[in-house]
Amino acid sequence: MKLTLGKIADTVKGELVGDPDIVITGISGIKEAQKGDITFLANSKYQRLMKITRASAIITSRGLMDSNKPLIITTNPSLAFSKVIELVAPNHIGYPKGIHPGAVISKSAKIGKNVSIGPNAVIENGVSVGDNTVIYGGCYAGSFAVIGEECFIYPNVTIRERVEIGNRVIIHSGTVIGSDGFGFATVRGVQKKIPQIGTVVIEDDVEIGANVTIDRARFDKTVIGKGTKIDNLVQIAHNVIIGRNCIIVAQAGISGSTTLGKGVILAGQAGLVGHITVGDGAIVAAQAGVTKSVSRGTKVSGYPAKPHRIAKRVNACVQRLPEMYRKIKELEEKIKHLEASRNKNG
Repeated sequence: MKLTLGKIADTVKGELVGDPDIVITGISGIKEAQKGDITFLANSKYQRLMKITRASAIITSRGLMDSNKPLIITTNPSLAFSKVIELVAPNHIGYPKGIHPGAVISKSAKIGKNVSIGPNAVIENGVSVGDNTVIYGGCYAGSFAVIGEECFIYPNVTIRERVEIGNRVIIHSGTVIGSDGFGFATVRGVQKKIPQIGTVVIEDDVEIGANVTIDRARFDKTVIGKGTKIDNLVQIAHNVIIGRNCIIVAQAGISGSTTLGKGVILAGQAGLVGHITVGDGAIVAAQAGVTKSVSRGTKVSGYPAKPHRIAKRVNACVQRLPEMYRKIKELEEKIKHLEASRNKNG
């Protein structure tokens, strides 16, 4: 079946500017696209590429229409393009079907309908797995863990005992959920481990990247709120509470007992101390070091993190330090000469 530009516009509910009968045979980024491809542009920073791309059509927004190419105008080009990917290049890789004979499943585990479990996966006693969930090979689910419906658990994920995973959760390879919180007490110079007897609750529609670590609470629970998306290589410590629909970018670290409100964004390598609160909708810039609570709707950056407008002024001053140092040395020399002249004439 030929996929035309008109069909694509109907699918994404976009406004078509151009010939609806143009045939689309592929998808690509705006720099790499060739004739027959459809691409997208959502960031005005790259608007110049609209004039030089070889793509046959571009999905974009109403404010970015500077091109002689056929266009599909939408309110959210990125989301529209993701729908086109499903049309042009559906995922044919698939996933394991059924329960592999090499999986090790406790007789007391409760496995729902249409569940797929790959080779060498281990499902301990009392585990519950919801309908239509896929658990790839090499995964481990500890005793009495709960995994909801329609989840995708990719290879070599560890879900420790009593952890609760909601519905439609995606967890990528190498992630460990429910490892012990980092709790020790110093007794006569020796570190004594404090038992971590709490758990972790991952709510519905969360996606967790590769090699993420989420520690269990000391007593109660560490919580990842509904719809939150976590990038690769993130560390979330014990008793952390993350609200709904947050974005946590790669290499961020959140210390124990910190609370994030709804819609918070932590950019890459952001670091948060423990026992603070980050309010709803706050943004923490890349590599920021947050040492105290952040009010809702605030953007902070720098170390220690400050409101972004202040941090930019501080950074501007820091960049001028070499010039300021040179001027100070010049002023010191002038003062030195003036004092010498005054002493000579005095």
